[in-house]
Amino acid sequence: MKKIYFVRHCSAYGQHIDSPLTETGITQAKQLSQFFKQQNISIDKIISSPYLRAIETIKPYAEEHNISISIDQRLKERILSEEPLDDWLDVLEHSFQDPDYKLPGGESASEVSTRANQVVTSVLEDDSITNTIIVSHGNLLAIVFKMFDSNYGFEQWKELRNPDVFLLKHEKNNVSLNRIWDG
Repeated sequence: MKKIYFVRHCSAYGQHIDSPLTETGITQAKQLSQFFKQQNISIDKIISSPYLRAIETIKPYAEEHNISISIDQRLKERILSEEPLDDWLDVLEHSFQDPDYKLPGGESASEVSTRANQVVTSVLEDDSITNTIIVSHGNLLAIVFKMFDSNYGFEQWKELRNPDVFLLKHEKNNVSLNRIWDG
C-alpha cells in the first residue's frame, strides 16, 4: 500500500515565493515534525513546492531524519491572475465550478491538476517508494484532493488550515483520503 502525506505549509508572512514562516509557523513546523515522528513510519521521500514557506514547513522533520527534500516546481502555488485581484475569492470559487476558467496570466484548475497529478502519479508508480510527504499550498492541494474525492470543492478548501495534513492511502483500485492533523 502506498501512503502519501499531503501537507499544507505552516503559517507564513505572506504569499510571495520567499515569504518565510512566522514565529507561530516555526513552532507549527516543529509540532509537525513531532507529529510525523509519532506516526512511527519510515518516510521514503519528501517532495516540496519551491516556495520557502513549504520548505521551512518540513525542514525540521527532514533534518532530524536525514531525509533530503526534493524540490518540484510542479508543486508551486497556483497563480490566479498576473494582476492583483480584489475579488480573488470569487474568482477562486468560480474556478472550482469551472475547472477550465482562468484569468489572463493565471492558471485554470485543470492546468494545476495536470501538473500536480504528474507528481502524484510519479510517486504512485515508483515501486521503491511506500511513504511520501508532499508539501504544497492550499489551492493546489484542494485541486489534488478533488482528483481523489469528487465532492472536494471550494467549501472544503475554505476549511483547510495552516498547517494541515491529509493521508492518501492507495492500493490498487482502493483509494482513501482523510485529514489526519488535529493540531
